Amino acid sequence: MEVQIAVAKINKYAISESGDTLEVVERPNGGLSVVLADGQTSGRGAKAVSQMVVRKVIGLLAEGVRDGAAARAASDALFTEKRGKVICTLNITSIDLHSGTIVLTRNNPSPMFICREMNIDRIDIESIPLGTSRDVRPSITEIAIEPGLTIVVYTDGIVHAGERRGQPMNVIEVLRSMLEDQDPSPQEIADALLAHAVALDDNRPADDISVLVLKVTRRNGDNVRRMTVRLPIEGSLLL
Repeated sequence: MEVQIAVAKINKYAISESGDTLEVVERPNGGLSVVLADGQTSGRGAKAVSQMVVRKVIGLLAEGVRDGAAARAASDALFTEKRGKVICTLNITSIDLHSGTIVLTRNNPSPMFICREMNIDRIDIESIPLGTSRDVRPSITEIAIEPGLTIVVYTDGIVHAGERRGQPMNVIEVLRSMLEDQDPSPQEIADALLAHAVALDDNRPADDISVLVLKVTRRNGDNVRRMTVRLPIEGSLLL
């Protein structure tokens, strides 16, 4: 088998810095974790919060701390530093080769989706953002690694897309339309969800948006691990 991971991100319209932060860290017992945090509001202040949370989490994961404990520690650190006045959502998506499972740790009111072929399950168990109080516990879902599995995680920019026009985004509808007619790559899924959300906001995103898609496929090829990143740079930044 092979696990493919893709991300698509965009800033809130007219804001130069995204409040969302995403990092990938290798797990000491094998596998990878993708950590996605969304700081309250947007811009530089939100970015500082999400970066602080992500740094805390990936440092603990790299030391072998379990995902849930890392999330609780990050929440306590945020609560202590900001005195409960600032919150941050968090998703940890881990491919744990030691257990042979994918562990989904969530402190995010926004749902996530688990797709098995054409069956799409919405995971929206009540989940509280980090920093609201001490000992905030995450919602944890653990599933076996198996071919045909697709997982979709996102920040609340997807949830708020289209609200200004009274046309909120239907994520399941977009996913089903893609899965019915083709076998899309994770990047194609992430790009399609992001593009749909941006279009609903008339190409002026009302919030930072990050979409993470993980897909398990049958392996074709060598044993080399690969990662590709694309970072568009505004021409004005180079002057």
